[in-house]
Formats: sequence, structure tokens, C-alpha cells
Amino acid sequence: MFRGLGRTLLGAAAAIGIGIAALTAQAAEVWQTLPEPPPLPKPAESGTAPVNDIQMYYAVFGQGRPVILLHGGLSNSDYWGSLVPALTARGFQVIVADSRGHGRSTRSAQPYSYDLMSSDVLALLDHLKIQKTDLVGWSDGGIIGLDIAIHHPERLNRLYAYGANSDLSGLKPDFDKNPTFAAFIERAGAEYRKLSKTPDQYDSFLQQISQMWATQPDFTAEQLRGIKVRTAIADGEYDEGIKREHTEYLARTIPGAELRILPNVSHFGMLQNPKEFDGDVIAFLTAK
Repeated sequence: MFRGLGRTLLGAAAAIGIGIAALTAQAAEVWQTLPEPPPLPKPAESGTAPVNDIQMYYAVFGQGRPVILLHGGLSNSDYWGSLVPALTARGFQVIVADSRGHGRSTRSAQPYSYDLMSSDVLALLDHLKIQKTDLVGWSDGGIIGLDIAIHHPERLNRLYAYGANSDLSGLKPDFDKNPTFAAFIERAGAEYRKLSKTPDQYDSFLQQISQMWATQPDFTAEQLRGIKVRTAIADGEYDEGIKREHTEYLARTIPGAELRILPNVSHFGMLQNPKEFDGDVIAFLTAK
């Protein structure tokens, strides 16, 4: 999703500092803030699974109908600290995972693609012996969800995709210079150094994944029209990176998709108003 971000990050430390200062000064509105996620509850099971050519971190919480939560680019599964207990309280078994190279998961020299990351998710589900699941994806996680819905619909019950795009035309120009996004970028770098098994390789990781973001995703309208999975296309009213008309295009093109715009939040709605975000996810997953 983050086209051009690798180039921006590798040479813009000063600009990011300015962005964070601006965020502190401007954050009068909820959608201009970037709260810390609450800590995840203690999992019933956690570890790393041998997935394709990497070791993929995962954690499992609760019992019941399975739902997997996929985080956005540069982040990690800790961002689901509010949604996990909200879902387990409603009788879901929740699986979180760190995408390849993110968080606690390793990466290889293989070029990144959404197809590859989707195959990682499916291999993790196979490892956990989960044949079919709901999927909640944010940003890159939502794009992975769309990829699975297109190519492996038999693995999904429902898809909730928040802040996702289907091609590069859906991105706002220079969104990474937005103060909230700049603060997220700096936080993501610190989290990488804290969680990764290769804490000194952030720049090379960023260069590698940026090669994917330069050209992907590139789903066609025909592919979107072929989605049969029950889908919600969601976003925040003030998303810094995704054009509203693109979100509406996704909802209009995917048969039967629901358009869900959360008020007064941005690309980081799960942090800015977790009660609203969690409630919307649960309402979709439990709707008849």
C-alpha cells in the first residue's frame, strides 16, 4: 500500500520529527491522534509456525468460531489489543499473526507480494488445522483478505477489510507526510527494533517490501466482481491514505459488499476509537 514510503523513510528522519511535533500541536480531534494499543490478553497458545520459507509468529485466544486478524504494513499483531478481548467475549476463537518480516516473524530473500503473504496466512491456518475462518484485515491485512477472497474463497466465511485499496489509484498523494502517518512510521521503526529477530535490518526490510508497494495491489474490477465471500469494505471518515471514492468503488464493485465508514476516525480507527471499531467488526461478523 505505501508506495514510495521506503524512499521517504530512509531519508526523512528530520521530516518525521517535524511531523510528530505537528501532530502533538494539532491533535485536537480524535482522528488526528495516535494512541498506543492496549496490551493483548494472555493467549491460550502462541509460537512460530514453519510457513513457506519463514517462521511466522501467531497467537490464539478463546474458543469458538475462528476469526483471524491481520495487521497493516509496518505494524504487528499487538495493534489488536482491544479487538481480541471484545471478540473472545462474543464467543470467537481469535488468531493474530505477524506478517512476514513484521513483528516477531522472520523474512527471506523472496520478493514480497500479496499472493505470497496470502499463502503465508493460508499455510498458518493449515498449521492450526483451521479450514475456514472469518478475516478482519486492516490496510495491508485487508488487501491480503481481498487476495484470499479472490483466489481462495473456500477458506473464508466473512471478510472485514478496513483501510484497504485494490490498486495504486486508490492512494492519496504524499499521505506519508501527514503528521499522524509520520508518527506511525516512527513508532513502527521502534517496534521493529523491539520485536524483530533481526532488529538491525529495518532498512533492508523496508527496501524489500517497498518494491511490492511500488506496483501492488493490482486487482482488476473483474476480479473484485468475482468475489463471493460476504464482505464489508470499511474505513475511517478521515483516512489519510485511501481516497473515499476508492473505498466506495470497492464496496460498489464487490457483489453485496457493505460500505461502512466510521465517523471521526482515520486509517488508525482501531486505536482512535476502539469501542466504535470493535463494535462495527462484531456487528458485521454476527449479523444474520
